Amino acid sequence: MTPEEYGERAEAIEAQIGRVIVGQRELVRQVIVCLLCEGHVLLEGVPGLGKTQLLKTLSGAVDLAFSRIQFTPDLMPADILGTQVLEEDEAGHRHFRFRAGPIFASLVLADEVNRATPKTQSALLEAMQERSVTVAGETRPLPRPFLVMATQNPIEMEGTYPLPEAQLDRFLLKVLVPFPPAADLVAVVERTTGDRHVELEPAADDVILSAMVDLTRQVPAASNVVQHAVDLVVATHPDRPEAPAAVRQYVRFGASPRGAQALVLTAKATALLDGRPNASSADVRSVAAAALRHRLVMGYEAVADGVTADEVVDEVLKAVPDPPTGLRGAP
Repeated sequence: MTPEEYGERAEAIEAQIGRVIVGQRELVRQVIVCLLCEGHVLLEGVPGLGKTQLLKTLSGAVDLAFSRIQFTPDLMPADILGTQVLEEDEAGHRHFRFRAGPIFASLVLADEVNRATPKTQSALLEAMQERSVTVAGETRPLPRPFLVMATQNPIEMEGTYPLPEAQLDRFLLKVLVPFPPAADLVAVVERTTGDRHVELEPAADDVILSAMVDLTRQVPAASNVVQHAVDLVVATHPDRPEAPAAVRQYVRFGASPRGAQALVLTAKATALLDGRPNASSADVRSVAAAALRHRLVMGYEAVADGVTADEVVDEVLKAVPDPPTGLRGAP
């Protein structure tokens, strides 16, 4: 697959999603980036903003198997992963057969993931990390491509179990879903209260998407671009001399090495989607908020002063200068 074909396919997927989803262009782009990076995405926003509809629409725009898991406090790990069931054949012989759970799909919607107990959350997140499921001593691989899009309501809402920081780290990006502007809201209401039904035409299948995933990782990122991503992550640690004052005051623990990996990998996908053959430091900076906001452990001072992780990331971007233009993405 060539970079030109990559861009054309991605545009076609976005166009199909745009037939259903009103606005939210940045949100759609970031979810597609996660799919092309074989990462997972966490969406946070109040109910009713179309988070569930987005992944259902994506499954129609790409020819991939889709499943939805509605997380509730009584959901058990076996409800996600699957279980062994005892069956009896016509001859009267009994045997166990594995009945796969909804995790065995290429696109998995973990709806309201923070409403399940930590035990069930960890079962999902282990499958996300290992891309396989072990039940009754047998390991079964998950399909490829594989994307989990988890949604959560803000953690201060009633009846939620916040995801631990180590589990949040397994999401490639965390995207905040904003409330739509009035003009978009009018279009949403008109589309959802009428009898209009949109038949989506798949713009890619698993073979094409696998080729796009492979091409994403082949995009060159110069040493100074990788160094810039590392510098940003290092500056999020309050015990490092590079950390700005906001990090020292408000952050307890900085981003993990996965943060640097996320910055570089999503920068590669961003470059291809914008029609450029190599990743630049500008691409790294453009994804910094989504890649780092859930990897910062904020202190009590931040809560008291009303300081968000996004504001801290902004301070990090100001403190770590962008490399000179002539060096951006240099091969």
